[in-house]
Amino acid sequence: MTQGLLDLSGAAPRPPPAGQLLKWIGNKQRFAAGILAAFPKTYGTYHEPFIGSGAVLATLAPRQAVAGDVLKPLVQLWQAVQQRPDEVHDWYAQRWHQVMEGDKVAAYKAIRASFNADPNPADLLFLSRSCYGGVIRFARDGSMNTPCGAHRPIRPEDFAKRLADWSPRLAGTRFVHADFQELMDAAQPGDLVYCDPPYADSETTLYGAQKFSLQRLFDTIERCRDRGVHVALSIDGTKRSGDRVCDVPIPSGIFAQEAVVDVGRSMLRRFQMQGQTLESERVSDRLFLTW
Repeated sequence: MTQGLLDLSGAAPRPPPAGQLLKWIGNKQRFAAGILAAFPKTYGTYHEPFIGSGAVLATLAPRQAVAGDVLKPLVQLWQAVQQRPDEVHDWYAQRWHQVMEGDKVAAYKAIRASFNADPNPADLLFLSRSCYGGVIRFARDGSMNTPCGAHRPIRPEDFAKRLADWSPRLAGTRFVHADFQELMDAAQPGDLVYCDPPYADSETTLYGAQKFSLQRLFDTIERCRDRGVHVALSIDGTKRSGDRVCDVPIPSGIFAQEAVVDVGRSMLRRFQMQGQTLESERVSDRLFLTW
């Protein structure tokens, strides 16, 4: 494997969506064009088994894709954005008025309680845009416990403009509620898989990190490579956890190339530091390719 073989800094930009649809930990929207520049020129079906914010998928806007996640309300939300954008706007507008026209914190807590009682895409959408730092965090009992953010969520009319841009970009994608291994094992020779898994060294309370196994992901990637599926993996490189720099061990023999993508300052670290300055807390993702 040749580290730094790929220089993504001068990549020709692809037009990204008009703003983030979800606020989400690890969002790649500002860096999606650089990631896409590393993709093969041709491939079959595009697969994204950790859909998260959907930033790379929406920037790519593939003609044929399968995207999924283990968080069912998140998958249901992306299905609704694709198929029923007007309904998604109504979800957001109703909750925005509920929060902004009354006691903001109390209304936010009511929406969070609604989600915890019955996890659903409508509540998840607004919580992602209004919770502190966009960090979807869960308590030991499985309930979301992220506090209300100090910021003002975007207005419904501005959200509608983003929906109008995002929804057509998802037209060729089939969204599936499934574990990453199931989705990746279904990929065929010549297909492309992009993996942006939960932070390998995250607190286990973060969404997606509770049962995630990095070793199982590496095993799945190796099986994909062996049957001719191209796999690109984004993984945290210089992210800090506490006072130490994370060092993610990458098995030898799986990947052929590596590049480093500077993704700015860590929102997770800001959450942990309760909003203190992050001048020294820059994060770099490592992008690994099997070809």
